[in-house]
Amino acid sequence: MPELPEVEVVRRGMANWVAGRTVADVQVLHPRAVRRQPAGAADFTARLTGTTLGTAQRRGKYLWVPLAGTGAGFSLIGHLGMSGQLLVQDPSVPDETHLRVRLRFTDGGRELRFVDQRTFGGLAVEEAEDGDPEGTPLSIAHIARDPLDPRFDDAAFTAALRAKRTTVKRALLDQTLISGVGNIYADEALWRSRLHYDRPTATLTRPQAAELLANAREVMTAALAVGGTSFDSLYVNVNGESGYFSRDLDAYGREHEPCRRCGTPIRRAAWMNRSSYFCPRCQRVPRARSGG
Repeated sequence: MPELPEVEVVRRGMANWVAGRTVADVQVLHPRAVRRQPAGAADFTARLTGTTLGTAQRRGKYLWVPLAGTGAGFSLIGHLGMSGQLLVQDPSVPDETHLRVRLRFTDGGRELRFVDQRTFGGLAVEEAEDGDPEGTPLSIAHIARDPLDPRFDDAAFTAALRAKRTTVKRALLDQTLISGVGNIYADEALWRSRLHYDRPTATLTRPQAAELLANAREVMTAALAVGGTSFDSLYVNVNGESGYFSRDLDAYGREHEPCRRCGTPIRRAAWMNRSSYFCPRCQRVPRARSGG
């Protein structure tokens, strides 16, 4: 599933290609793509047609585009799911096999296409939180800010992380605590921090918690610089191009390969219906605490 760097790459592409353009018509080619629209595809189409798209915004893994001309604070919100793509294509380009939604614009230029092979992603037109200067859609107002957000509160995060009664990787994937971090970048941040994924958060010192946050921010910034991480053709930017950070991953996907720090083979462990990759020497399994 695309994480913060991948979604931010798409957001920047949306900001470059669709901001300020007016929607001429909308085609919904698969109803599941707009299943989050309570009144269905016809309502989705009616609410979008004739609006002018603003600059794309992001909260964690969610994208939204404020809509002008709606008479109220509404936005087009999107989640890429496992395989969703927002592509900016010339109208002459043949339809993609898994094209789900198409937006054409009054200027007759490139159209916006939502392509989704597995149909876990989707689009909707939603009302924004009342009084929110960023126009954050109501359905995602509870999601925390992410480490690349200028308004992210480092001290509050560190305190909340250490106060939680959970393990460190579970905390990193808690989108109400910190957003945008998924399985890939959690493993990478933990490797850089020399922390095992099952380390209890209550055992982290303040410097360790601060270092973990810094490493999460650093690895996602590095991934963003090269277009994110692509393991297959499912994640691409708005121009259909893959990201290249998979070449620089230190832990994720490197089972049996030598740790770049100590040479010990990287291990993979089953974890919450996913996989966790770690170095058994650099990221030692936490010792069980005795009762009493």
